[in-house]
Amino acid sequence: MKRIVLFASGSGSNVENIVHYFQDNSEVTIATVFTNKSDAKVLERCNRLKISSLYFNKTSFYDNDCILDILKGINPDLIILAGFLWKIPEKLVKNFPNKIVNIHPALLPKYGGKGMYGMNVHNAVKDNNEQETGITIHFVNENYDEGAIISQIKTKITPEDTPEDIAKKIHELEYEHFPKVIAQILHG
Repeated sequence: MKRIVLFASGSGSNVENIVHYFQDNSEVTIATVFTNKSDAKVLERCNRLKISSLYFNKTSFYDNDCILDILKGINPDLIILAGFLWKIPEKLVKNFPNKIVNIHPALLPKYGGKGMYGMNVHNAVKDNNEQETGITIHFVNENYDEGAIISQIKTKITPEDTPEDIAKKIHELEYEHFPKVIAQILHG
């Protein structure tokens, strides 16, 4: 049995998509979902989906080993960042090498780094008149958005596309490709 742990900070639409993708797979289980926001909509989704969830604060993530110890107890095959906005502490990266996977809403190395998430990315892509964008699925290292790239999927942008249109295209790519890439990683 392969065990996945998910981290999310917001609505949890990618979490729900991943849960649905693996729900009929007897070889994969979603062990729990962690969130750093007590009011994150992902908690409501987890309740509805009957998935274990856990809220944590900065102290338990950065200043002590609380989250690290919980993760060691779960012993996940993969830790998936599905819209999680905090930087992963070095102690987690070192304890789970090549097991922490993030999705980024642009073609890294473009539009990566601190503060580059969500509409910040899509506005920057539009402001720079890019002709294409996409998603990057990558391993997490000690630096924002600099881990080894696993997969990139591109989409065209027209001059008429608004940042909201770009966001819609990116969400469609995420929903279609992120679970498939996770499955590929799990199965070598």
